[in-house]
Amino acid sequence: MMRFAVSPEDIRKANVPHEIFLTNLIGNHILMAIAAGGIAGSFPWVMALIPLISFSLLGYTLWRAKRSLHIDPWYPMCHWQVCARRSRIFIAMLLLLLGILIFGWIGYTYLGMMREAVLALIGGGGILPVMVTVLVLIIIESDALYHANQAKLPDWVVKRYPPPPQVRRISEAEPAYYD
Repeated sequence: MMRFAVSPEDIRKANVPHEIFLTNLIGNHILMAIAAGGIAGSFPWVMALIPLISFSLLGYTLWRAKRSLHIDPWYPMCHWQVCARRSRIFIAMLLLLLGILIFGWIGYTYLGMMREAVLALIGGGGILPVMVTVLVLIIIESDALYHANQAKLPDWVVKRYPPPPQVRRISEAEPAYYD
């Protein structure tokens, strides 16, 4: 991790992508999933809201990260890129779940698989990896939000997007922002 002298405004802007991503993970994939699961017996299509909201927020994050390359100051732009990378990982996991759901439906409908086998396939091969990914990403993103407030960036981001000359690297003892 590298620490930089950035303005409080840049720190505030750098928090935004992490807050959006954490809202998706905690608010949508955990809290809303529990709430929707409670009424899914009566309204099974309510569960479709979770991936719809998730893909919307992930798509926004990717779009905003691309736009950030041209409109944001360096420090917030770097944090958008961090979130975009993690969003791509999460999209890949959700697409894996979607593929397993489709395979389960085909297996049950056309290949004569037992209902229990399909549910085990979907639960163990699709839902469980997504749940583990959600939990790991919550931990990683919470840490990234903390680092955003400390004016820190991962080394890979600094190598890929070098800081402009006016942004200087600082030690851990110095304050992270300037007036």
